[in-house]
Amino acid sequence: MKTILSTPAAPKAIGPYSQGVRIGDFFFLSGQIPLDPATGELVSGDVGAQTERVLDNIAAVLAVHELEFRHVVKTTIFLVDLADFGKVNELYGKRFPAEPPARSTVQVAALPRGARVEIEVIAHRNA
Repeated sequence: MKTILSTPAAPKAIGPYSQGVRIGDFFFLSGQIPLDPATGELVSGDVGAQTERVLDNIAAVLAVHELEFRHVVKTTIFLVDLADFGKVNELYGKRFPAEPPARSTVQVAALPRGARVEIEVIAHRNA
């Protein structure tokens, strides 16, 4: 059975998609960009500030079902500029201090709302 994940603690979807979907013990979270959930606006600041907001948004959606970053098994990071990889990697690593998930990182031409970073995750209840 498919369950839609939704929380006001993360930004509302800006298109026809859900913040996340649960199928059994798997949780598929849509890519998060650095939108402030209270205002719906892109956070100001550099890629570091944007990355922190993205990770906070992911944490909020995971929390809907009492999950944490330790439950994440796969991530995909989308960057507008791979030169930002070092800073993003540093902040990302703080959320995954042990047994980090599998990961892909790709450079893209653009992201919604002019964001510099987007991250999507897959989590599992028993990870």
